[in-house]
Amino acid sequence: MKKLIVGIGGVTNGGKTTLSRSLQERLPNSCVISQDNFFKDNSVVPVDHNGFKQYDVLSALHMDRMMSAIEDWLRDPQTFMTSHGLPVTHPVSPRKQDKDVFILIVEGFLIFNYAPLNSLIRKRYFLDVPYEVSKERRSSRVYSPPDPPGYFDGHVWPMYLKNREEMESMVKDMVFLDGTLDKEELVSTVYEEVMAEVER
Repeated sequence: MKKLIVGIGGVTNGGKTTLSRSLQERLPNSCVISQDNFFKDNSVVPVDHNGFKQYDVLSALHMDRMMSAIEDWLRDPQTFMTSHGLPVTHPVSPRKQDKDVFILIVEGFLIFNYAPLNSLIRKRYFLDVPYEVSKERRSSRVYSPPDPPGYFDGHVWPMYLKNREEMESMVKDMVFLDGTLDKEELVSTVYEEVMAEVER
C-alpha cells in the first residue's frame, strides 16, 4: 500500500477548500482533512490590544486533534475512509496490496507552519491571490462569529504576511499557484502532478 499526503495551503479565501474538494472528486481513494475544522472555541481565543480575536495563529487551533486524525489515516487509510462514508475504489487485498494508493489532502492556512504536520506532507501547494481579491472574497462570506469592522486590515492580512514569511523560511519545495486562475486549470495542474508522484 502506498500513502501520499498532499498539502494545500494559502491566503484566506484563496481557493484552498475548492481546490481540495475538486481534487478529492478526481483522485481515487482520496479524502480531505481541513484545518478549519479544528479551531478552538471562540471563548478561549485571546484578543489583541485592538480587541481583535487572534484566530490566525497556531495556538487558536487544536493541532493535537488534527494530528490525531492524520495519524488515524496513516495507520489505516481504508478504514479511515469507510468510517467517514467515503468510497474505496480498490480495497486492499493480499495479492495487490503494493498497488493500492491512498491520498490524503490536508488543507488549511497554517498547515506548513506546523513542523510535525509539514514533515508528513510530500507535495506542497500554496494558493496566492492579491490583497484586493482576498479582501473582496472574504467580505462576501459569513463567518461565525462574524468579522468585526476593520478585522481584515487590522488582523487577518498582517498575520497572513507574518505567517507567510515564517512559512517561506521553513519550506523550500513549495509550488505557488495563482488563485485567480480558472478553477479547472488549477485542478488539472495539481491533479497531473499528484498522479505523476503516485506513478513514481
